Amino acid sequence: MIVFDLKCRREHVFEAWFKSGGAYDAQRAAGKIACPECGDVKITKAPMAPRVARGRMEAEAPIAAEGDDKAAAQAVMPASPRQMLERMRREIEARCENVGNRFAEEARKIHYGEVERRDIFGQASDAEATALSEEGVKFQRLPWPREDA
Repeated sequence: MIVFDLKCRREHVFEAWFKSGGAYDAQRAAGKIACPECGDVKITKAPMAPRVARGRMEAEAPIAAEGDDKAAAQAVMPASPRQMLERMRREIEARCENVGNRFAEEARKIHYGEVERRDIFGQASDAEATALSEEGVKFQRLPWPREDA
């Protein structure tokens, strides 16, 4: 795996992981990499400070290159939690079926094999989520960022 700091035309900087440099090139060419803040798919690599691993599980903090300034240091900072959640939301919306308020009902049907397995998302009340959990239905509640915030 390789990590790159990327930026869009609006200079939003974010971090992304790829299987290889070639995988990054292919995804970028296909327009599959989008800025988590604005959705722009015109992405380039941002300047990065080198990282030196000290051991298998431990790595040093980024090493600042000569002449680095505050802007360059910010370029290696990871995306904010909100940006990561917004990106996750876009991915879920693109890859999963929105079943809305029928989430608990559809999740049960999938769990018990009444319908073909598929990836879904939607809303469930606290009581519905508790009941699903007690029945052993696998799901995850996420802090969904509001679009108007």
